[in-house]
Amino acid sequence: MAASLAGMRFLLRGEQDTPTFSTGVNVVNVLATVTDKKGAIVRDLAKDDFLLNEDHRPQTLRYFSRESDLPLTLGLMVDTSMSQARVLNAERGASFRFLDVVLRPNKDRVFLMQFDFRVLFRLGLTSSFKELDEALSFIETPTKSQLENQYGGGTLLYDAVVVAAQDVMSKQQGRKAMILMTDGVDTGSASTVDEAVDAAQRADTLIYSILFADPGAYGFLSGADGRRPLARMAHETGGGFFEVSKKQSIDRIFAIIQDELRSQYSLGYVSDRPVTVPAFRQIQLTTKRPELLVQARDRYWARR
Repeated sequence: MAASLAGMRFLLRGEQDTPTFSTGVNVVNVLATVTDKKGAIVRDLAKDDFLLNEDHRPQTLRYFSRESDLPLTLGLMVDTSMSQARVLNAERGASFRFLDVVLRPNKDRVFLMQFDFRVLFRLGLTSSFKELDEALSFIETPTKSQLENQYGGGTLLYDAVVVAAQDVMSKQQGRKAMILMTDGVDTGSASTVDEAVDAAQRADTLIYSILFADPGAYGFLSGADGRRPLARMAHETGGGFFEVSKKQSIDRIFAIIQDELRSQYSLGYVSDRPVTVPAFRQIQLTTKRPELLVQARDRYWARR
């Protein structure tokens, strides 16, 4: 996150850094999850275990904390196009159980969005599990009447990501993530996958993509495959890509995401190159232990 926030600085307390605010400092925050070769999350690293380059130039990490307690802004975004009709009940149920475990009242906030040939906010940011539970019950595929009277068509996946990033996430601070439940097939957006990635990165938001497909939904177009764009959005924003299968249920995937969100590292630095013209800058975050895998975004929007 490129945090102007009137400039952010941190007071060090051992390894954990407590955020306070000052002026004139542009801090770049990077959220990261670290795993070993077997995919197990590594939770005991220190600041000196990390290496970070910006546009191939080494940077000095000034701020560090292990994130398990900072507030979280979460967007739960559900594909309600007709291709998802037979998996929607499973998505609703898993979402309910996930939020029941993850949501911390008065600390975390969640919004609900559905997208098909429209992009609809079902519920704005809230900390109320009751409100989320009620709103989830209204997440449904379009009615026959709505389909007959629709203007345009298709599945507006990329438009949904752009709208959520620009209208909600760009206005929030702290940890931010979108969870997309979809088959990944976009057939009507005005936006492209490039623009969806850009919007999420500008809003400093992770994307967790869950590919949940009904193999018979497309009939003779059974080759429709949204795997590549979903994996790309997740990888380039520092989130994760998952696919529901017989071996990995949607509840298991939500459990993995929950674990990652509670096991993140937050690293901050001030770039050695002042911003004169707003632009994307590349980030490469690694550890001094080559056997470990770092999951983090690969660029940020540098703004004056």
